[in-house]
Amino acid sequence: MSADIVLLARAADYAARQHIAQRRKGERAEPYINHLTEVAALLAEATGGDDATLLAGGLLHDTLEDTDATYEDLEQRFGPEVAALVAEVTDDKSLPKEERKRLQIDKTPGKSRRAKLLKIADKTSNLRSMVTSPPAGWSPERLRDYVVWAEQVVRSCRGLNPALDSAFDAAHADAKRHLG
Repeated sequence: MSADIVLLARAADYAARQHIAQRRKGERAEPYINHLTEVAALLAEATGGDDATLLAGGLLHDTLEDTDATYEDLEQRFGPEVAALVAEVTDDKSLPKEERKRLQIDKTPGKSRRAKLLKIADKTSNLRSMVTSPPAGWSPERLRDYVVWAEQVVRSCRGLNPALDSAFDAAHADAKRHLG
């Protein structure tokens, strides 16, 4: 069995277990793992599945931010490359939300190629979800603000992968059409 397949199976299992009680913010309250697998699928399709580290990062990208997982645990289980990628895309939850959002815009241009690809896939998945199942309690203005912000974050990631750029553009256009 390929080491890459083992890595991805273990990452999917770990992500599902870490996020077991979490649901998406949308009205449908989908299991959070749906977002993680969509991000990994977007990355796999756009890259031909040739980068298991990137795909594992897609599955695990919210573990440090949203669960009790630690960097050391990720490094031990998945290796230093995967752990570093997850850390690179992790927001500092001790900061206020508006500061975290500003930092994503400001710091994304300096991130690695893998982190930028992951950012595009993450924002694409989030925009798709907002159209099909908008977060409960979000005002039309807050939805529109997210759409604008997502484009600002992704702006510095463009040109690395035409398939991801296209997927984001389609999700962004759909979100603008449905959310204002």
